[in-house]
Amino acid sequence: MTVRRRIDPAEGAAAVRAVLADPGAPRASLATAVRYLLEELAVRAEGRTVEVRVPPFGAVQAIPGPRHTRGTPPNVVETDAATWIALATGALDWPAALAAARVTASGSRAGEIARVLPVRWEA
Repeated sequence: MTVRRRIDPAEGAAAVRAVLADPGAPRASLATAVRYLLEELAVRAEGRTVEVRVPPFGAVQAIPGPRHTRGTPPNVVETDAATWIALATGALDWPAALAAARVTASGSRAGEIARVLPVRWEA
């Protein structure tokens, strides 16, 4: 299954650059940056084993392996928008995010997200 893009890569990359340059960027830019980076993760690590959630902006399933289809996923990563952008762009690494409790990871395979971070995001 191929991930269907909803955000134009050039628009998404521009939003990421705007948020990195100004953490106080408009909420619309923040939302676009988060959603774009989630899409990039889903493209890079296509699968349905780990669900990555960044409330209230979005969630994707990624990492090849057993598919999750109903109820609460067994492998979940959840974080806030600023932490997700930092992880996805390489400004923060996975061990530091976990140690600082900036991300929660539940399930035996949730940590596999670390092997695909940071995501390629430049358009």
